[in-house]
Amino acid sequence: MPSSSVSSFPFFQRTALAAAFTLLAVNTSLAQTPPAPALPDPAATSVEALGWMQGFPPPPDKQITFDNPVGGVYPRIRWSFSHVRETVPTANVWRGPGAASPLPAAQPRFDIEAVRFQPMGGGEAQTFGQMIARTYTDGILVLHRGQVVYEKYFGALTPERPHLAMSVTKSFVGTLAAILANEGTLDPSAPVTKYLPELKDTAYGDATVRQVMDMTIGVRYSENYADPKAEVWDYARAGGMLTQGANYTGPKSFYEFLATLKKEGTHGDAFAYKTVNAEVLAWIVRRASNRSLADLLSEKIWRRIGAEQDAYFMVDRIGTESGGGGLNTVLRDIARFGETLRNGGRAPNGQQAIAKAVVDDIQRGADPAKFAKAGYALLPGWSYRNMWWVSHNPHGAYMARGIHGQSIYVDPKAEMVIVRYAAHPIAANAGNDPLTLPAFQAMGEALMKPEP
Repeated sequence: MPSSSVSSFPFFQRTALAAAFTLLAVNTSLAQTPPAPALPDPAATSVEALGWMQGFPPPPDKQITFDNPVGGVYPRIRWSFSHVRETVPTANVWRGPGAASPLPAAQPRFDIEAVRFQPMGGGEAQTFGQMIARTYTDGILVLHRGQVVYEKYFGALTPERPHLAMSVTKSFVGTLAAILANEGTLDPSAPVTKYLPELKDTAYGDATVRQVMDMTIGVRYSENYADPKAEVWDYARAGGMLTQGANYTGPKSFYEFLATLKKEGTHGDAFAYKTVNAEVLAWIVRRASNRSLADLLSEKIWRRIGAEQDAYFMVDRIGTESGGGGLNTVLRDIARFGETLRNGGRAPNGQQAIAKAVVDDIQRGADPAKFAKAGYALLPGWSYRNMWWVSHNPHGAYMARGIHGQSIYVDPKAEMVIVRYAAHPIAANAGNDPLTLPAFQAMGEALMKPEP
């Protein structure tokens, strides 16, 4: 994706929410020079300042609906990312009948917002508080040793309201696949066709499940939004993220679309981030477990970590969840998930929610040499394992990442987890990484310093 405001793309002149949802597939951190700082003023483009969906009813020009073409995406995503269920069909992820696991608050030893860091690419040092404001944060929470040392909400997001996780969803799907593999329900070394014979004549006909889990698949699938013939548009229409139109004759569901994909390149040779791999893995997970993605997530993760709110997925016309980017959760629950991973699979309620072997496999990462072939200039030395981004830095940090600034950042050495929801006008994480990544690392280092 070019380093420019998302509203410059022709597609973003169609619909508000549909346009935002189609971005679920976009690469989360392209190898580009960080975008120029000529970005909209967060305060001047807030929901309150512009009046999106305010009033009973809202004025027609301030309404945000699936089929209301009123211009570009930003700044309406500042409302829509926190109100997904009001505009599209969804599938619920039950939190279970038990009590929520504790997230106790603690008084930090220092001013969290005053922690300073050096942005990528140089320039003046900035503070953690400046990063929060300048990256269009909707909500951010910092956990240290299982205690909340910082938590704030902005714009349309509130503690009890779910927010669109975008491609953070992929890391949940990858974790579910790793859990099933550890239980013996899923064989990562098996061919994809063992579980999905429907894909024998597609790009996945000679691929393994492990290659899908680590996104080393050679598949013809473009996410170039400047190209009206790119496959991303077919994906979006099939999944109900764009209106299909009265004369539409293409695939009408995620399943139908995945069956059209053709091979391009070699499997297992290089990392290539493509959302269709997450959708294929979600299908494999459903087939292997004989459960819907929503039910499986509830059973294997959500109930076990003591989530305080139900989550939900966006779904296509036949009720199939989007495994590539359709999950919506409250911020505190992805913090619980991150803390569970930081503790080797032990949830804040003390339950061993995820096998330690699953967490260890994620944290080890994959081959950085295969990752390097993708050309991520802002992520040198990283790798991708089980749909997690692994830094291989001295702290052993790893991440779940989504466009417009969604993230779970786990720093085992600093005993820290940072979770963040956002509505950045730039979709690709190249718009966020130069500030967020060094800020997260600086916070970990600050929390590790001994008390004076």
